Amino acid sequence: MRAAARYRQPEPLSAINITPMIDVMLVLIVMMILTIPVMSHKVPIDLPGAGDFVPRAPDQPHRLAIAASGALSWDGRAIADAQLPVLLEGVTRDPAAVLHMQTDPAARYERFDTVLATVKRANVTRLGFVGDAAHADWDRSATR
Repeated sequence: MRAAARYRQPEPLSAINITPMIDVMLVLIVMMILTIPVMSHKVPIDLPGAGDFVPRAPDQPHRLAIAASGALSWDGRAIADAQLPVLLEGVTRDPAAVLHMQTDPAARYERFDTVLATVKRANVTRLGFVGDAAHADWDRSATR
């Protein structure tokens, strides 16, 4: 019989396991790749400069409304789709003119999108959206 071999006690391993650190670094790189394009996205907005402000009496804004049926009205009177670009041209000529858009909640989104595209093509720079009072009351009650 052979003599029992003498085994040494295992020594502690002094190397650092870097696999978790590499995993964390890869996750951070992926997060940066995903967020950098979002942070660099720009929305073109024309803001007034310091000397551009001239106080004047507020004008009555023009109101463009879209009914639930898709019918258009300009300042309370019904208009045809062909009349809209002509009316918008008058708004773009006056730099102080404001256009307010109000859409019935039951109107189709495609109709709203088509009208908004027409407004954008007319280069209207001062545009506001008028909300529905019933929905505004609901929003206020939800935040209480």
